Amino acid sequence: MTEWIWHRGTVAQGHGVASGSARESPYPAGTIALQSPLFLQRGLDLSDCFAGTINLDFPGCRWALSQPEWCFEQLDWTPLHPPETFSFWRVLLRHGEEQPRQGWIYYPHPETKVRHFQRDGRLELLAPPLPELKLGAALELAVDPLRCQLVPVARLRARLLEFLKFRVLAAQETFFLEELPRLRAWLEESWPEASVLSDAEVQLTLDRARQLYTES
Repeated sequence: MTEWIWHRGTVAQGHGVASGSARESPYPAGTIALQSPLFLQRGLDLSDCFAGTINLDFPGCRWALSQPEWCFEQLDWTPLHPPETFSFWRVLLRHGEEQPRQGWIYYPHPETKVRHFQRDGRLELLAPPLPELKLGAALELAVDPLRCQLVPVARLRARLLEFLKFRVLAAQETFFLEELPRLRAWLEESWPEASVLSDAEVQLTLDRARQLYTES
């Protein structure tokens, strides 16, 4: 069995839509209360969880999620917008000296959402009530690293920029004549850490290297 890995995040303010606490929410009961019966019909019982989400921030990072334990595709849960797809991953949550509690990563797929998108590095979590938990508090999260990987984007981009520095200084504009796929293939061999960065993240780093290290 894979050993789970603990990460520490910071509890953040959410949209208030999942719990229904937002004044202008079109879902006064909260989206979780509306969706949970449909999840239960399909086998996922969330009755021990608070009917709202914990928003947990990991600044400078991005989550790479795969192989969900549950995935409900095109769930038609409201007449207000088209069906959405939801995935769930089992996690453990630990606050202070309390014993770990089981919870879930709740992931409405952004490609099926029409509003209330989440920033990079933020997870929405479902868990039993944690009455002592406050905004800004530290909350530890244990995940299966084969399914849930925390990618330290800011740190990796800084390290990649340093790796590129003298190569760009030496080659100048000729370094950037290669297309991104060929540069990525070269990075796979020369600096494998870059493999977890997305094309957009690598391109942003290349653009920054060009700005900093070329004479034009």
